Amino acid sequence: MERNLKNVLVISFGFLLLFTAYGGLQSLQSSLHSEEGLGVASLSVLYAALILSSMFLPPILIKKLGCKWTIAGSMCCYIAFSLGNFYASWYTLIPTSVILGLGGAPLWSAKCTYLTIAGNSYAQKAGKNAKDIINQYFGVFFLIFQSSGIWGNLISSLIFSQDSKKVEISEENLACCGAYDCMTETTNTTGSAEPSNSLIYTLLGIYTASGVLAVLLIVIFLDQIKSDQAETEKETVKTPTFWSTFLATFQHLKDKRQCLLIPLTMYSGFEQGFLSGDYTKTYVTCALGIHYVGYVMICFSAVNSLCSLLFGKISQFTGRKLLFALATVTNTICIIALLLWKPQPKQLAVFFVFPALWGLSDAIWQTQTNGLYGILFEKHKEAAFANYRLWESLGFVIAFGYSTKLQVYIKLYILLSVLVLSMVTYGAVEYLEAKSSPGTPSTTKKENVAPLAQETHM
Repeated sequence: MERNLKNVLVISFGFLLLFTAYGGLQSLQSSLHSEEGLGVASLSVLYAALILSSMFLPPILIKKLGCKWTIAGSMCCYIAFSLGNFYASWYTLIPTSVILGLGGAPLWSAKCTYLTIAGNSYAQKAGKNAKDIINQYFGVFFLIFQSSGIWGNLISSLIFSQDSKKVEISEENLACCGAYDCMTETTNTTGSAEPSNSLIYTLLGIYTASGVLAVLLIVIFLDQIKSDQAETEKETVKTPTFWSTFLATFQHLKDKRQCLLIPLTMYSGFEQGFLSGDYTKTYVTCALGIHYVGYVMICFSAVNSLCSLLFGKISQFTGRKLLFALATVTNTICIIALLLWKPQPKQLAVFFVFPALWGLSDAIWQTQTNGLYGILFEKHKEAAFANYRLWESLGFVIAFGYSTKLQVYIKLYILLSVLVLSMVTYGAVEYLEAKSSPGTPSTTKKENVAPLAQETHM
């Protein structure tokens, strides 16, 4: 096997193992640690740390350690989060969430740098187009990585379904499920008794082992790319210091189009935060039990992956406006239906319809918003995508931050309001573009920015 391809596969399977654990844990935080909102508070802190991390840590660590050891070290931050869940309290989970957030940005930046250097290296030897090889490497990576959401959630559901302490749900408890939740601990545990400690420890043990295997895979089998040092030295000439990066990010806000895209970018964080923080707890865990959370999130992950591939292909025929309209209508219907629906265990299929439709919409928000940034701000991609990460992460922070303070129906109204505002401001962006450069194709160069779309997913 060609050496560079071997390294791409090592990174891909390392990320698969790591995010099998993290993805499963993220879906369960709001249900597993509902006391005083500890679970969602930890996620809010995590994304706040990610914002800080993305501003200054990646270039420093990659320069000092090289890509291989930055990836290995950052993966250890994820393992720390798994360990913090063994004895979940404000003194263990919040610090380990900060550690994970700080490790998130260097991990993804080092991965992107490694794949880019590997692609350029092979293209030079083989006399091929570097961009084509790099896109192939990213394609292989995401093909393997995207399935992590399925495996992590499948493991949690299979383990929690072993719990024999399932109980009948009373009508009184069911009344606390859904949009008009009672804001009490009952909403977390009505569907089944708390999973036993032995099952929780078994799950966390598997997740921790998966993370450790990921680190070992990288340390043992990943080659340190020889051009790392030269590449990072080159980049340090181009890569700004912390303060200049910080200033460039906010100077980019002078562009009216960037300001108009803030609501749309934040909505991406809001809608993902709602599904993983509120829907899983107040609808699924409340009415069915915690062992169904994994199955529901598998449905979301599978539809999201398939639709990301589908919409990436058909956007060249439909254009982005039609796809944004489809996502808006789908999300609006889901939000209104969630406001009206009272979850009942007998309506099992309905619990899967919502994440499937949500996955369809999210696929559009991710692929098309990232593509839009790449097209509109082609000359200032770094500052533009720094803004993307900043505002989407802020959306996550706010969504998880108010998760335990407001009833679900209020959060749904907020979600709907942000969605409407997003479409109004997005329409203004399209109007400005049409006015300044009529006839510009809306889908050009999307391919080149597609890999960046995934960087915002922790």
